[in-house]
Amino acid sequence: MTCKVVAVSDLHGTLPAVPDCDLLLIAGDICPVKNHGLAFQADWLNTDFRFWLRSLPARQIVFIAGNHDFIFQQEPGLVPRDLPAVYLQDSGFEWQGLKIWGTPWQPWFFDWAFNLHEPELPRKWNLIAPDTDILVVHGPPFGYGDGVPSGGGIRHAGSPSLLACIEKLAPRMAVFGHIHEGRGEWRLGETILANVTILNERYEHVYPPWEGKIEAKA
Repeated sequence: MTCKVVAVSDLHGTLPAVPDCDLLLIAGDICPVKNHGLAFQADWLNTDFRFWLRSLPARQIVFIAGNHDFIFQQEPGLVPRDLPAVYLQDSGFEWQGLKIWGTPWQPWFFDWAFNLHEPELPRKWNLIAPDTDILVVHGPPFGYGDGVPSGGGIRHAGSPSLLACIEKLAPRMAVFGHIHEGRGEWRLGETILANVTILNERYEHVYPPWEGKIEAKA
């Protein structure tokens, strides 16, 4: 069975139209950028985000947090528990025989959520199940969709250890965001890599949801 996958990241409060799909993946930075207060994020998740999820033409929805989604790290007890989607945080979920792993971490970035210094990141990547088919991670691997302007050139902001992990585990698909300038799709061996941000570097909604396919196992 061919499974149609749609993926988005870096919503920052934007709740886009989504095409019909079997599986929708949301790779973090969900909450509005205008207010990082925990009470505000809890209320927004329980209202706007909940209603949007309910409206989507997807058979299954899986999401992770990102560096702007402070509530998931600082006060996870405030996150609504009955959202119509599966939340993953260094954890896995199996659907239609596809093993999906979600993790929100990225190299240290200002004072945002889910930051770790690069030497600390491998202990998070080491948790990823070795038979993962689809990896949903907020930050990109080094060299793929991770370029940011710096000093007249480009600085790669992705994680080298995440790249090494993907090369080792060879999931069939890995989706991420975080770097708004990095939207795109690549092939690394047998793995499809995609930066699926829907916003550009000016936080403007310019990109459609990313679409792909994967063969389900059941």
